[in-house]
This record gives sequence, C-alpha cells and structure tokens, in this order.
Amino acid sequence: MDTISAKTILQKNKSTDWFGSEYNMNLYKGCCHGCVYCDSRSDCYRIDDFERVRAKENCLQILRDELRRKVRTGIIGTGAMSDPYNPFEETELLTRHSLELIDAFEFGAMVLTKSALITRDTDVLCSIAEHSPVLCQMTVTAADDSLSRLVEPNVSVSSERFEALAKMSENGLFTGIVMTPILPFIEDNEDNILRILRMAKECGVRSVYPMFGVTVRAGQREYFYSKLEENFPGSGIAERYAKTYGERYVCTSPSVKRLWKIFTEECEKLGLIYDMREIISAYKLGYGDSQLTFF
Repeated sequence: MDTISAKTILQKNKSTDWFGSEYNMNLYKGCCHGCVYCDSRSDCYRIDDFERVRAKENCLQILRDELRRKVRTGIIGTGAMSDPYNPFEETELLTRHSLELIDAFEFGAMVLTKSALITRDTDVLCSIAEHSPVLCQMTVTAADDSLSRLVEPNVSVSSERFEALAKMSENGLFTGIVMTPILPFIEDNEDNILRILRMAKECGVRSVYPMFGVTVRAGQREYFYSKLEENFPGSGIAERYAKTYGERYVCTSPSVKRLWKIFTEECEKLGLIYDMREIISAYKLGYGDSQLTFF
C-alpha cells in the first residue's frame, strides 16, 4: 500500500477529557469506510484524497522508540482521525503490532472503530488488560443494518459490530458504544435510540456515550449534503439541513431534549454508564493511581 513519511506517531493530548486517553496514535492517514458524516474530511485537517488510505513509514519503529522514552505510562487512544481497522489492516497488521508494543511497554489502550476486525486482536487486548486499563469501543449510530449501510457504506454493519462487542465482552474486556453522530432527521428518533441501547445491554456493553446531532464544516459539508441527496433521493433532507443549520458547525437535533430524557432513563434502567467521567472511572478502576491521571 502507499506510504507517507512520519516523524512521530504518538501525540500528547492537551487533556484526558476524551475517554481518559493521555496520548493519541494514528498509524494510517485517510479512511476508506466512506461514512457520509466523517468530520476528518473537513478542510481544516488538510488531508488530500481522504478516501485513499496510506500507512506511515516505519511507524512501528517510531512508536517503539517513543514508548521507550516515556517516563510515565498512560492510555493510548486510537481511532480519532482514521479507523485503525481499515481493510488494509487485515494484512498490514500495523494496529495489531502497535498493540503488542503497547503491551510490552505496559501502557493502556482505548480503541474506537467501526470494524469487526478488532476481534482478531482480542488476545493482545486481554494481555494489555492484565496490567493496564483497556476500553474497546464501537461507533454505532443506526440500529438497522439497512440504514448503517447508507451512512457508513464500506464497513461492518451494525449487527456485526454488536457481535464483535459481545465477543470482546465475553472475553472480559470493558466495551462501550460511541453513539455519535446521531443524524438529525434520519437517526434521531426514539425507536433507533432504544434499540441501540437494548442491543448494547444484550451484548454485555458497559457504556454508551451519545451525541444527538452532527458536526458539519467547510469541506465536509459539501460531501455530506451530496451523499444525503444520493442516498435519500426525493426526501429533501439536504435542503432541510441547509435551512435549519445554515453554516453552523454543531447541528443539534431539534429533538435533543426529548431524546436525552429517553436515553438517560433507559440507560439508568439497563445499568449502562453514559457520563464521560463515570466511563473513565469505571474502565480504569483497579489499576492504581498511576493510571488515574484524569482525576
């Protein structure tokens, strides 16, 4: 596959607000999953030809050297800019080998993906969990496979993600769902939210973190609207977005208050954690003060 040069692999996060991770790791640049709402397409990130996945040259050697130099361990997050389990990972094994390095240097891991390929690395994730916190998360925005195929066309459908979550949970890993973005006028309805939560509970998921809306900005907005017109012909959804939100970055669902009430009540009923601080506390519980830098 194509490669790009890289000087660093780990970036120190300014805060640990995002699921308690101290570092961010990207081994690939670009993503071919084709999610219509992906913010990483935005002009501000300056990623040319975003759909073309490229690996970072010598990324494992760079990562090894960076881990070796760290005085203090912490949680390494991956999946923020590009999915670590893109189709190339099946043969490239960069994510797997990076997790093996994370394990060897006794760091923790927070993985966010939409691909069931993550289950291949259950053994390494379980090994990391023996000494450090591990949080395995799947993005799920649609309960129906038919809808997930429209908004996230080139990746595991929702039912496959739930199966992956169940497998990881059965192996004792702390699993969660990132239920974001919930697209206004498409996914922001009571049935979709409740079905995701109930399936999450059935699969042993411990936490669900939501966003009832979507972020849209220059570069991504044009792509997003064109895909809405293509995937939902005759619905007028793209025009509705333009009239409702204009140039707004955060496009919150008009039903946010009602949905938040439904969401929180169902989470309380099912015993699912949804507050960010509580999620961080729960998956780091029992690993000692050195891993609780969030607090």
